[in-house]
Amino acid sequence: MKSQKQANAARRQGLKALSALGLCAMAWTTPVMAQSWPEKPVRLVVNFAPGGAADVLARAILPQLSQTLGQPVVIENKPGAGGNIGIAETVRASKDGYTLLLSSGGAITINPMIYGKLPYDPARDLTPVAAMARIHVYLETHPSVPAKNVAEFIQYLKANPGKISYGSPGQGSSPHLAGEMFKRMAGVDAVHAPYRGAAPALNDVVSGQLQYWFDPGPGLKHVDAGKLRLLAVGSPKRSPQYPNVPTLAESGLPGFDADTLFGIYAPTGVPDAVVAKVRDGIARALEQKAVLDIIASLGATPAAMTRKQFVDHHAIERERFADLVASIGLKAE
Repeated sequence: MKSQKQANAARRQGLKALSALGLCAMAWTTPVMAQSWPEKPVRLVVNFAPGGAADVLARAILPQLSQTLGQPVVIENKPGAGGNIGIAETVRASKDGYTLLLSSGGAITINPMIYGKLPYDPARDLTPVAAMARIHVYLETHPSVPAKNVAEFIQYLKANPGKISYGSPGQGSSPHLAGEMFKRMAGVDAVHAPYRGAAPALNDVVSGQLQYWFDPGPGLKHVDAGKLRLLAVGSPKRSPQYPNVPTLAESGLPGFDADTLFGIYAPTGVPDAVVAKVRDGIARALEQKAVLDIIASLGATPAAMTRKQFVDHHAIERERFADLVASIGLKAE
């Protein structure tokens, strides 16, 4: 009996030793793996359609990020469900750093409030890696709308309740929330038309099928060409690119702010050393004039943030938009 107890004790000690060896091996191999990463192409999931702000930003940083990492970075557009399809694709990926996500902050912070059955929790399943750009939204109308400024536009909407339509890249997107914020603060009624991305929404505003929208940037070239009319900026400050265009706060809607951050995310569990390498690549990209010019072409501004600031920003955004989402009863399936 004694010898059996001794044998069991020895077996337990052996198992403990093996477990300790395993933990030591993991602790040693993780930094080694991170040092050698990447050894193959890296996939960058963009959770919105080609032609939108997220896609434009991804293609802007692609050359520098590939150069910094020493491997090709391949963009995969996974649009749909307000960005949820691309987020789910990223969350399901291996935690090795070979799948990253470029997303709007709204898809990360707002979607859990409006989609009832998400198969993931962004706060738990995604790691914020690096902020890239602060995307501003611009109130633009089709030239057929008889309004030259915000006050005239509000009067026009009040004279046509429920008859005027505005587009957005999708439910819960920052342009959609800007539209709802505008309706609420201005006391007007308009019909929301959600699209699968900014590009198709823009096409219908330019063609006149929609009367207005809150542009996250791609439509500014049509403003410059005279195909759209820019009435105001939905940001706390005027745009450096359009210094003569007032903010909505200056135009009778004090406190209006519909800005959002776009940035890079990784599946939770990716080694910190890999996250640091990606951050370094993004930082270098944001130093390139070509990248800064593209960000400026979107009417956006670079977002220089520490990682902690980027992480903390998500909680601020959740709190900032929670009341709006609840007050309008915004839900999506």
